[in-house]
Amino acid sequence: MATTKARSRRKTTKGTQDALALLKADHTKVQGLFDQFEKARSDSRKLSLAREICMELTVHTTIEEEIFYPAAREAIDDSDLLDEAAIEHQSAKELIAQINEGSPEDDKWSARVTVLGEYIKHHVKEEQNELFPEVREADLDLKALGQRLLARKQELMSEYKEHLNGSAGRTRSARSSSMTGSSAHI
Repeated sequence: MATTKARSRRKTTKGTQDALALLKADHTKVQGLFDQFEKARSDSRKLSLAREICMELTVHTTIEEEIFYPAAREAIDDSDLLDEAAIEHQSAKELIAQINEGSPEDDKWSARVTVLGEYIKHHVKEEQNELFPEVREADLDLKALGQRLLARKQELMSEYKEHLNGSAGRTRSARSSSMTGSSAHI
């Protein structure tokens, strides 16, 4: 019974996830991509997975920074957790830019992806074990927040994919530099 109530709290009648469920689903998806990266044997598969990881993380960090963290900052009295999260995001963005600029042929490229995975695993653990429980207890409409996060996520994913499609005809170095620029604003 408690599980059913918890599930119903996370979703609206339209099936929209609450904010925490949406963010946890992102965490799970990205961890799965990192797991696939570790098992990948071909450079082309590693490159494809790394690009997908970077896209997912870029979008995820953006929706957290633009929508979730400001709402959490207003709802809870724990600015230290949110300050740490912001710094962890900055470190991740730096690695994402380096990964997007490189390729599997580059020295330390795979190591960068692995280290990014370790950073993200640490970040997710703190969010899910410390921040999310505080947010869940706060007076915050998680369903409405989830709808805002989902809408922004869909918008960013669409922009990101359009950007990739628009740069498909360019060389790898031109595409990499333009992607790095886009991840800085996303």
